[in-house]
Amino acid sequence: MKHPDILERFLSYVRIDTQSSDASESFPSTAKQKDLAEKLKPELEGLGLRDVQVTPWGYVLASLPSNRGGKQPTIALIAHLDTSPDVSGAGVEPRLHPRYDGKDLVISEPDGVVLKVRENPYLRKQVGKTIITASGKTLLGADNKAGIAEIMDALTYLAEHPEAPRPNIRVVFTPDEETGRGVEHITAAEIGADCGYTVDGEKPGDIEDETFCADSLEVSVQGINVHPGMAKGKMVNAVKVAARIIDRLPKETLSPETTAKREGYVHPHQVTGNVEAAAVKFLIRDFTVEGLKRSEKRIAAIAERVAAQFPCARCQVKVTESYRNMKVVLDKHPEVLAKAEKAIAMAGMKPKRASIRGGTDGARLCFMGLPTPNLFTGGFNFHSKQEWIALEDMKKASEVLVNLMKVWAE
Repeated sequence: MKHPDILERFLSYVRIDTQSSDASESFPSTAKQKDLAEKLKPELEGLGLRDVQVTPWGYVLASLPSNRGGKQPTIALIAHLDTSPDVSGAGVEPRLHPRYDGKDLVISEPDGVVLKVRENPYLRKQVGKTIITASGKTLLGADNKAGIAEIMDALTYLAEHPEAPRPNIRVVFTPDEETGRGVEHITAAEIGADCGYTVDGEKPGDIEDETFCADSLEVSVQGINVHPGMAKGKMVNAVKVAARIIDRLPKETLSPETTAKREGYVHPHQVTGNVEAAAVKFLIRDFTVEGLKRSEKRIAAIAERVAAQFPCARCQVKVTESYRNMKVVLDKHPEVLAKAEKAIAMAGMKPKRASIRGGTDGARLCFMGLPTPNLFTGGFNFHSKQEWIALEDMKKASEVLVNLMKVWAE
């Protein structure tokens, strides 16, 4: 039986719209995520994996037993089905740019979507490679369909080379990672592994062992609506209160657009409402819980001061925990990281530990008892129309996964 290669798999996956939704209370947040799940099920069965299922919650689970004697560990390979709610994933038209020449890459001239080398310095290392982008109207979906394709390609190699050493392998594809709910309806016991690896990172060679700590914060504003023609001294406009709160945020710091490396941020990403009631939703990020709490107190203080300027306005602040820095857990499991470094070195690359200015399912899984660092996919500019990945780097990621299974089997 001839199996699809990594490019064929990837192109077929990104054409399936799996965009999740922050506004939905269902799980998965969008039913269309199951469209990809149902496609993957027969593909996994065709590779000889066992116990393949799509759960009622939309998780894809499968197992591949070890081909070695004695007691073998169980290693989970994890990626997520959904794409970001921030940019459309409908009607993705992947485009190949073979033999990249090192210059600015025009994705769509009419839409003004251009990959500029000065803004994407890693492009300089891609000369001669095949760059994959979308059409400039949507994101590509390499986050995280590249990870899925790379895991599937590694499994294909193992199926076609039964002599290649491997431990017990557990495959887990999750919905709703982008909404922060990816492991909400699965347990470490259901996964049944000794450790895991999410394949959801960026730069080739990177092993991400540290994430932000993350919370969501919502400021709810209650105003008073009166007919505008008779509103003097009576109306309290909740929209204006919300706008004043946003305006009081620091201008030169503490935002995604003004921070880098280990700096945290406060990110107002959604405003809804009318005169009667409004809400501002924030993402709060910091590498320490202490920094997280400082930012939350700062917003609460701003909301309190602004509300005092609008008689009869009421502001409420609600904080919801999202995830915590997985380094706290991974530092207790050095072998999990050391084996990943060895697998990367075996592929001819220099392994580098890195921190994520974001999070993965692995962050929450670590605190559920499953140590789970994050491995590179080779993709860049996630959550944007400028998203891109090199085919050759995807192949390297697949090679690393095969190496990693060999290292664990040894």
